[in-house]
Amino acid sequence: MILFIKHIDIEGPGTLGEYFQRKGMPFDMIDLGEGEKLPASLDRYDTVVSLGGPMNVYEEDKYPFLKDEDVLIKKVLQDQIPFLGICLGSQLLAKASGAMVKKSPRQEIGFFDIELSNQGQDDPLFKNFGKTVNVFQWHEDMFEIPAHGQLLASSTGCPHQALKVGENAYGLQFHVEITHKSIEEWSKEYLKSGPPAVSFQKQMDGMLKDYQEKRKIFNQTATRIYDNFLKML
Repeated sequence: MILFIKHIDIEGPGTLGEYFQRKGMPFDMIDLGEGEKLPASLDRYDTVVSLGGPMNVYEEDKYPFLKDEDVLIKKVLQDQIPFLGICLGSQLLAKASGAMVKKSPRQEIGFFDIELSNQGQDDPLFKNFGKTVNVFQWHEDMFEIPAHGQLLASSTGCPHQALKVGENAYGLQFHVEITHKSIEEWSKEYLKSGPPAVSFQKQMDGMLKDYQEKRKIFNQTATRIYDNFLKML
């Protein structure tokens, strides 16, 4: 059984959830942003996936559920339960492992290339990948690498793009689970309150155009990561 942890309604498991459904793998979905509670025990779960969200990992007063999730991730690490953190989930993994989370040198929104480190190229999660991978980004924070962690990928704008803690826990600063719908919903939620409406529409339309052009290869990349992760479960 897989546990998905959501932090806001519009940031769901996307193509990762669809992948597990195709594989006939059952999962529970807990939406912390809707007031749902984390389980008291992880005994029934084989894997935990922590998804994205607009909050900072240190906003525990504003989002008290972040404290509970910190405790849960520490338990995951202690019990060596397979874990995948995406964007906010990766930052929460780093924090639970004793590393800081801070502003990224550059805010990244849209498609960017990342480069796998030597460790990343040798890691089972990125088996059969080349050195450079095109991924979708939506973040302004970045995790540091824990003392007992490994840096698996980096980029010019954000030096820490993927990390591994121990043998069971991975964090991806980037998104591989996105769909046309998620890009549209995130744009309307996160961009519309910022720049003028014309700029917002142009930026959203540009990302959706990029997604349509890259979708086939991008989804192949995502599926390869999912396949590799599944083999480790």
